[in-house]
Amino acid sequence: MSNVNKVVVGLSGGVDSSVAALLLKQQFEHVEGLFMKNWVDFADESECTVEEDRKDASSVAETVGIPFHEANFAMEYWDYVFKHFLDEYRAGRTPNPDILCNREIKFKTFLDHAIELGGDIIATGHYARVEERNGQFHLLKGRDHKKDQSYFLYTLGQEQLSRTRFPLGDLPKTEVRRIAEEAGFINHDKKDSTGICFIGERHFREFLSRYIPAQPGEMRTPEGEKIGQHAGLMYYTLGQRQGLGIGGRKDSTGEPWFVAGKDMDNQILYVVQGDHPWLWSQNLTADELSWVAGHPPQFPCRAAAKTRYRQPDQACTITQDENGHIQVEFDEKQRAVTPGQSVVFYLDDDCLGGGIIVSTDAPGIHP
Repeated sequence: MSNVNKVVVGLSGGVDSSVAALLLKQQFEHVEGLFMKNWVDFADESECTVEEDRKDASSVAETVGIPFHEANFAMEYWDYVFKHFLDEYRAGRTPNPDILCNREIKFKTFLDHAIELGGDIIATGHYARVEERNGQFHLLKGRDHKKDQSYFLYTLGQEQLSRTRFPLGDLPKTEVRRIAEEAGFINHDKKDSTGICFIGERHFREFLSRYIPAQPGEMRTPEGEKIGQHAGLMYYTLGQRQGLGIGGRKDSTGEPWFVAGKDMDNQILYVVQGDHPWLWSQNLTADELSWVAGHPPQFPCRAAAKTRYRQPDQACTITQDENGHIQVEFDEKQRAVTPGQSVVFYLDDDCLGGGIIVSTDAPGIHP
């Protein structure tokens, strides 16, 4: 979109979106900031955190010299993100709420609201890039591959990318903090946010138990030996090492224990020691597919894939079965590929799209 009159930037109160706003103000005449409130829970401390973030966002908008707006998307977040998040945990899978949050809130609800405010495009503080080539918009990795966030953005399509800017895409994080300090932002040294998208950091088990009743059960080895009790299958994810409470068993080899499988019907958590075969898989099936170009590549397709954020690119071959599901065969076996998480495909820096992992050929994983 060449004729841009107004840009609406999402201000979270963090340093990344703040610097994004500053850079945009240097490039465009009309820039406005929008702070989104997407989670309401008066029973916990998150309200205090939200208010602190709002104040930081408002302060940055004043420093940059742009109008400041607020919007409450809590209903949309609950309906389109959080309900799905809970359903996935009930089913024994491990969802990635940041990806759904980007698709449903930041690049849908926020985009629609920005257009209502008269905005032509939106911008966020993500470390990624958008490039137009021959009328086609491409989603590219951020130049700083250590901070690249394209993995969380693979569901964005042509319409969204045509209306989106990522001002930090070419910058390393150290430069972003330097710019923020030089600009006098009060949040220049603020810690990066972690935890559940828009909900933040909290005691995960306690938080999840508010919405899903825990069902404790047996902890077993693949051979069927009972070695303990688990607190509820929803609290564990494949490859997890911490929090199992079985490290000091007298008959143990001394190697660490890992979560390797779940039997939802019988509420059994399977655990293994060391580098066990149950932790490894070479093939996966994925559905709920999104392609940045608006259509899939030609199959079979050679590409690279990530099955979790920060994982180095893994060479693979992608095919499609008769049901429309994607089959991915990796050149080398992968550790702890987890149903419910996303597999995201790349050709060099170009993000092709991805889908939700349904199953793998690891012995402990069943669709």
